[in-house]
Amino acid sequence: MNKIAVFPGSFDPFTIGHNSIVDRAIALFDKIIIAIGYNDSKQGFFPIEKRKLWIEHIFKNQPSVEVQIYNGLTIDFCISNKSNFILRGLRTSSDFEYERAIAQVNKLLNSNIETIYMLTLPEHTAISSSLVREVIKYKGDTSKFVPKIIADEIKKMM
Repeated sequence: MNKIAVFPGSFDPFTIGHNSIVDRAIALFDKIIIAIGYNDSKQGFFPIEKRKLWIEHIFKNQPSVEVQIYNGLTIDFCISNKSNFILRGLRTSSDFEYERAIAQVNKLLNSNIETIYMLTLPEHTAISSSLVREVIKYKGDTSKFVPKIIADEIKKMM
Protein backbone atom coordinates (compact mmCIF):
# COMPACT_ATOMS: atom_id res chain seq x y z
CA MET A 1 0.00 0.00 0.00
CA ASN A 2 1.33 3.42 -0.96
CA LYS A 3 1.68 6.03 1.74
CA ILE A 4 -0.15 9.03 0.27
CA ALA A 5 -0.43 12.25 2.27
CA VAL A 6 -2.71 15.16 1.55
CA PHE A 7 -1.33 18.55 2.63
CA PRO A 8 -4.44 20.76 2.56
CA GLY A 9 -4.64 24.52 2.81
CA SER A 10 -5.52 27.71 1.01
CA PHE A 11 -1.81 28.53 0.51
CA ASP A 12 -2.67 32.16 -0.18
CA PRO A 13 0.28 32.53 -0.66
CA PHE A 14 2.44 29.42 -0.23
CA THR A 15 5.18 30.35 2.27
CA ILE A 16 8.68 29.08 2.96
CA GLY A 17 7.16 27.40 6.02
CA HIS A 18 4.78 25.41 3.81
CA ASN A 19 7.69 24.64 1.49
CA SER A 20 9.77 23.35 4.38
CA ILE A 21 7.01 21.04 5.63
CA VAL A 22 6.67 19.45 2.18
CA ASP A 23 10.43 19.18 1.67
CA ARG A 24 10.84 17.41 5.01
CA ALA A 25 7.81 15.13 4.47
CA ILE A 26 8.93 13.86 1.06
CA ALA A 27 11.08 11.20 2.73
CA LEU A 28 8.12 9.97 4.79
CA PHE A 29 5.53 9.41 2.06
CA ASP A 30 5.41 7.81 -1.37
CA LYS A 31 3.31 10.70 -2.62
CA ILE A 32 2.26 14.10 -1.26
CA ILE A 33 -0.75 15.87 -2.72
CA ILE A 34 -0.72 19.58 -1.97
CA ALA A 35 -4.44 20.22 -1.96
CA ILE A 36 -5.48 23.83 -2.45
CA GLY A 37 -8.96 24.17 -1.06
CA TYR A 38 -11.62 26.64 -1.97
CA ASN A 39 -12.68 28.43 1.19
CA ASP A 40 -16.16 29.88 0.79
CA SER A 41 -15.70 32.04 3.89
CA LYS A 42 -12.57 33.75 2.53
CA GLN A 43 -11.95 35.90 -0.52
CA GLY A 44 -8.73 34.69 -2.09
CA PHE A 45 -5.88 37.20 -2.27
CA PHE A 46 -4.28 35.43 -5.24
CA PRO A 47 -6.31 33.50 -7.83
CA ILE A 48 -6.38 29.80 -6.97
CA GLU A 49 -5.03 28.80 -10.39
CA LYS A 50 -2.04 31.13 -9.88
CA ARG A 51 -1.34 29.52 -6.49
CA LYS A 52 -1.48 26.09 -8.14
CA LEU A 53 0.98 27.13 -10.88
CA TRP A 54 3.41 28.59 -8.34
CA ILE A 55 3.42 25.44 -6.22
CA GLU A 56 3.75 23.18 -9.27
CA HIS A 57 6.78 25.23 -10.33
CA ILE A 58 8.35 24.97 -6.87
CA PHE A 59 8.08 21.16 -6.92
CA LYS A 60 8.60 20.59 -10.65
CA ASN A 61 11.62 18.35 -9.94
CA GLN A 62 9.85 16.32 -7.26
CA PRO A 63 7.85 13.55 -8.97
CA SER A 64 6.30 12.46 -5.66
CA VAL A 65 4.63 15.86 -5.16
CA GLU A 66 1.39 16.69 -6.95
CA VAL A 67 -0.80 19.79 -6.71
CA GLN A 68 -4.60 19.71 -6.95
CA ILE A 69 -7.48 22.08 -6.31
CA TYR A 70 -10.48 20.81 -4.39
CA ASN A 71 -13.78 21.88 -2.92
CA GLY A 72 -15.60 20.27 -0.01
CA LEU A 73 -14.42 18.24 2.94
CA THR A 74 -10.74 17.38 3.10
CA ILE A 75 -11.64 13.90 4.31
CA ASP A 76 -13.67 13.29 1.13
CA PHE A 77 -10.74 14.53 -0.96
CA CYS A 78 -8.47 12.07 0.88
CA ILE A 79 -10.85 9.19 0.20
CA SER A 80 -11.13 10.05 -3.50
CA ASN A 81 -7.31 10.14 -3.76
CA LYS A 82 -6.74 6.95 -1.73
CA SER A 83 -4.83 8.89 0.92
CA ASN A 84 -4.57 7.56 4.47
CA PHE A 85 -2.76 10.59 5.84
CA ILE A 86 -3.41 14.29 6.27
CA LEU A 87 -0.23 16.31 6.70
CA ARG A 88 -0.36 19.51 8.73
CA GLY A 89 2.25 21.97 9.92
CA LEU A 90 2.20 23.42 13.43
CA ARG A 91 3.73 26.80 14.22
CA THR A 92 2.31 27.52 17.68
CA SER A 93 0.32 25.96 20.50
CA SER A 94 -2.81 27.76 19.26
CA ASP A 95 -2.29 26.05 15.87
CA PHE A 96 -2.25 22.75 17.73
CA GLU A 97 -5.57 23.41 19.49
CA TYR A 98 -7.23 24.40 16.22
CA GLU A 99 -5.72 21.49 14.27
CA ARG A 100 -6.52 18.95 16.99
CA ALA A 101 -10.24 19.76 16.81
CA ILE A 102 -10.25 19.34 13.03
CA ALA A 103 -8.30 16.07 13.26
CA GLN A 104 -10.74 14.68 15.82
CA VAL A 105 -13.72 15.48 13.59
CA ASN A 106 -11.92 13.95 10.61
CA LYS A 107 -11.24 10.81 12.68
CA LEU A 108 -14.96 10.55 13.46
CA LEU A 109 -15.75 10.94 9.75
CA ASN A 110 -13.21 8.31 8.70
CA SER A 111 -11.22 6.31 11.25
CA ASN A 112 -8.76 5.04 8.60
CA ILE A 113 -7.22 8.44 7.90
CA GLU A 114 -4.50 9.66 10.28
CA THR A 115 -3.46 13.29 10.74
CA ILE A 116 0.31 13.72 10.92
CA TYR A 117 1.75 16.93 12.37
CA MET A 118 5.14 18.40 11.62
CA LEU A 119 6.54 21.30 13.59
CA THR A 120 7.74 24.24 11.56
CA LEU A 121 11.38 25.10 11.80
CA PRO A 122 12.01 27.70 14.52
CA GLU A 123 12.92 30.36 11.96
CA HIS A 124 9.53 29.88 10.23
CA THR A 125 7.33 30.05 13.33
CA ALA A 126 6.29 33.67 12.79
CA ILE A 127 5.56 33.27 9.07
CA SER A 128 1.94 32.86 8.04
CA SER A 129 0.08 33.55 4.83
CA SER A 130 -1.89 36.25 6.68
CA LEU A 131 1.33 38.01 7.68
CA VAL A 132 2.64 37.80 4.11
CA ARG A 133 -0.60 39.31 2.74
CA GLU A 134 -0.19 42.20 5.21
CA VAL A 135 3.39 42.78 4.03
CA ILE A 136 2.16 42.79 0.42
CA LYS A 137 -0.66 45.21 1.26
CA TYR A 138 1.88 47.76 2.48
CA LYS A 139 4.31 47.04 -0.38
CA GLY A 140 6.95 45.40 1.79
CA ASP A 141 9.62 42.93 0.73
CA THR A 142 8.28 39.35 0.85
CA SER A 143 11.51 37.64 -0.23
CA LYS A 144 12.20 36.31 3.29
CA PHE A 145 8.74 34.77 3.60
CA VAL A 146 7.85 33.08 0.29
CA PRO A 147 9.71 30.98 -2.30
CA LYS A 148 11.62 32.99 -4.90
CA ILE A 149 9.15 32.49 -7.78
CA ILE A 150 6.36 33.95 -5.66
CA ALA A 151 8.47 36.85 -4.32
CA ASP A 152 9.53 37.71 -7.89
CA GLU A 153 5.94 37.77 -9.13
CA ILE A 154 4.79 39.85 -6.16
CA LYS A 155 7.53 42.41 -6.93
CA LYS A 156 6.26 42.66 -10.52
CA MET A 157 2.73 43.31 -9.24
CA MET A 158 3.80 46.28 -7.09
